[in-house]
Formats: sequence, structure tokens, C-alpha cells
Amino acid sequence: MFATHARQGLKNLVPPKIATPGAVSGSEGGARMNSVIEFYSKLPKGNAAPKSSGIKGKYFDGSNSSRTPLLATIGGLFLFGYTLDYNLHLKHHKNNHH
Repeated sequence: MFATHARQGLKNLVPPKIATPGAVSGSEGGARMNSVIEFYSKLPKGNAAPKSSGIKGKYFDGSNSSRTPLLATIGGLFLFGYTLDYNLHLKHHKNNHH
């Protein structure tokens, strides 16, 4: 039952058959093919360059890329972990060992 629902949902994603033998050889089909060719010729050509935004776009992509945010994150996590470890465990051993 789930497979039929998935198939019905994906049915709209599959493009219709445009270049059938009847569409290419017939008189009205030629006009139809010309409109399809005209549509595809107007589309942009080449690789699409996705623009990244946010932290990734600001620090890691482009000409101003650097590893500073990565190193700052690692250093911040280290300081947070050491502070947590000190307050929960090491402060206990400061003056007396057990």
C-alpha cells in the first residue's frame, strides 16, 4: 500500500514524453517540438554556482576563506570542557588528595 502512494507522489516529478515519433514527424508535432527546443535554448548554460550564505559563506567559501572560526570553535570547546572538568572534579583535589 505504501509503494502505491509513493509511486503516485512521484508521478508528477517524471517529465512527460515529448519526443515521441508522432510528435516529431507530424505537422503539429513539429511546432510542438519547436516550442520545446525554443524553451530549452533559453535556459542558462554552464554549471550553476550555488551561493552559500551564513557562516559557511562568510568564512569558508570565496576569497576570504580561513580556518580561524574552526580553530576558535575547537579552542572554545577545550576551554569549556576544562572549566567544567575543573569545577566538577579537579577543584576537589586542589588541596587534599584521596
